Amino acid sequence: AGPFRLRIPCQVVWAEEGSARTGFGYGTLPGHPERGEESFTAVLGPGNTVLFELFAFSRHANWFYTAGAPVAAACQKLVTRRYLAAARALASGKMKP
Repeated sequence: AGPFRLRIPCQVVWAEEGSARTGFGYGTLPGHPERGEESFTAVLGPGNTVLFELFAFSRHANWFYTAGAPVAAACQKLVTRRYLAAARALASGKMKP
C-alpha cells in the first residue's frame, strides 16, 4: 500500500505447456512472509470452456507474520481476487498475455 512494499521472493518450480493444459507452480524462498507453494493452470475443457485452477498451501514464515495472521489472511484474499480477475480478463480477451 502506498510507498510500503513487501519483499516476496519465490521461484518457479515447474511449468507445463500443452494443447489442453498450461500452467506453472512456484515455491516461496527465504525472506517470503509465507512458506509454501502455489500453482496456476488453465485447462481447456469440453466445448472449449476454459477452467482456471489455483492451488495453494502455506503457513506463516515466522512469529511476526503469525502474530499478524488476520492481516495476512486479508492480504491473501486480496491477492487471490486479483489472480482470479486477471484470469477472467485473459480468458475474455480483455487482457493480452
